[in-house]
Parts: sequence; structure tokens; C-alpha cells
Amino acid sequence: MQSEEHLLVEEQLITVKDPESEKKDETVLTDVEVPAKPRCLDDEYEMVYHKPKTMVEVSMHYCPGCAHSQFHKLIMEAVDELGIQEQTIGVAPVGCAVFAYDYMNIDMSEAAHGRATATATGIKRLMPDKYVFTYQGDGDLAAIGTAETIHTINRGENIAIFFMNTAVYGMTSGQMAPTSLVGMKTTTSPIGRNVADYGYPIKVSELIAQLPGAFYVTRQAMHTPTAVRKAKKAILNAFKYQKLHKGTCFIEVIGNCPSNWKMTPVEANKFIDESMVKTFPLGDIKLPNSEDLKLLEQEK
Repeated sequence: MQSEEHLLVEEQLITVKDPESEKKDETVLTDVEVPAKPRCLDDEYEMVYHKPKTMVEVSMHYCPGCAHSQFHKLIMEAVDELGIQEQTIGVAPVGCAVFAYDYMNIDMSEAAHGRATATATGIKRLMPDKYVFTYQGDGDLAAIGTAETIHTINRGENIAIFFMNTAVYGMTSGQMAPTSLVGMKTTTSPIGRNVADYGYPIKVSELIAQLPGAFYVTRQAMHTPTAVRKAKKAILNAFKYQKLHKGTCFIEVIGNCPSNWKMTPVEANKFIDESMVKTFPLGDIKLPNSEDLKLLEQEK
């Protein structure tokens, strides 16, 4: 999409100086007429995709190839498609996505490190008809926020939790996270994570799926077109299931972190396929029962 300023420039005559003539102290003005619009716009095109109005028109601060921007877009596409922009409240984390509220055109609240689900609990209980979600990384949710996360889900709070798993602390230079793979080199495990010293990576989705308050738990990724479509469907489900008031929806997404993995974006996507999904298998872990889904159909 072209800005108004760009279109204005194209509609004007641009006057330039001939650099060779300047040497001779002679100025030659040349009028160059630029078409009012790119020639391609003279043809007929079908719009197949547009940015959702639930995204703010600003540049993002994320590193090239980072999965956070894609995750943001999928969530806001779901909000847009469901028509719930005015009824949705998000809770931003501490970490790489600390500025999530700058990009999502909805009501947002900031939470202290790890306390996003506690904040979301208060919001949802005060406004039970709102769609409430948290957006958190593996450090925010699975380290300092472990207690809040576990107890929120154990109570069955009727919120959605969107969890980005990049296996490292992203914002603070790539330290080992609770989700770092065995053998993974980080700034705090320079020779690789070993079980004897650091234990095993925590499989958060499998852990919280055991809690009775967990209604829907799934792990997806965004490194291929097929994976993106499945992640989008899971996000849509998480919002729809809030209508049932049956418990917490937990959507984990395996994301890439090229900067801290010391990889190109292409290499990072391959790493997800070759390493990440072996430790964190993709797919649904806990699904609603058929009776609950029938209730959702009745809601429509």
C-alpha cells in the first residue's frame, strides 16, 4: 500500500539538476514526468489478502525472521475474522513481546514479569463477557511465571494463553531457558545443555494438560505454510471455546529465534524441523469432548 505522501510525489513534476553541467557553472533543468500511479494498477487484480484492521500500521521491532510478528498477525487475524475486536483484551508480557500492545489494535494491559495469567484472571473475572488472552514467551511463562501459569490453569480460568516457545531467552541475549534442548548451546550453557547440571527441557503443554482446568491444549509451529494454517485454526478455536466457560485454552507455538540461535531465518526453520519438534512434538494434546463441541454449535 502506497502512502499519501508517495502518491503526492508521483503526481508532481520532479525537477533535477544535471551533475555534469554543474561543473561548468551551467544549470540545466530537466522535467521528468512520473506516472500518477504504477502501471500495474491499470490492470484488473483480485484482492486475495489484506492486513487485518486489528493490526496497527507501524513497523515492528522484531529481528528479521523472528516468529513473534507472524504470531501477532495470526492472533489479530482471528480476532478480525470473528468480529470481536471491541470485546477482546490482551495482556502483554515481559520479554521480546513486551511491546505487543504497540501492534495489536485492541485493548491491552501490561503485566509484571511472569504475572500475565494473574492479570488476565482479574480482567476476566471483572468482565466475564470479554475475550481475554495472554501472550507470553518461555522465560516469562515457564520460568518466573510457572506458579501463576499452573494455578491459573488449575483453577480453569476462562482465558486463552498464547505461548511462544523459542527454547531461549530472546530479549536478554539468549540465555538457557526452561525449554532449551539437551545439548543446545546458549550464553549460559556455552558447551551445551547437559541433563546432569541443568535437567531436562520442560514440556509445558504436556505438563499443564494434566490439570483438570485445562480445556484445550495444543502445540503448533509457524515454519511452513501448512504449520501456519494449523496454528491459525488453533488460535481461532481458543477464542471460540471461551464462549463455553469450560476452562483454560493453551496454545503453544514453536517459534524460531535466528538472532540467538546464530542462524539465518532459513536455517532456523530447518532447525525447528530437525531438532525442536523431536523434543516438542506438534499436535493436539488435550481436546474438548464431543458434548462440549455440541454446545458450541448451539451457541452459533
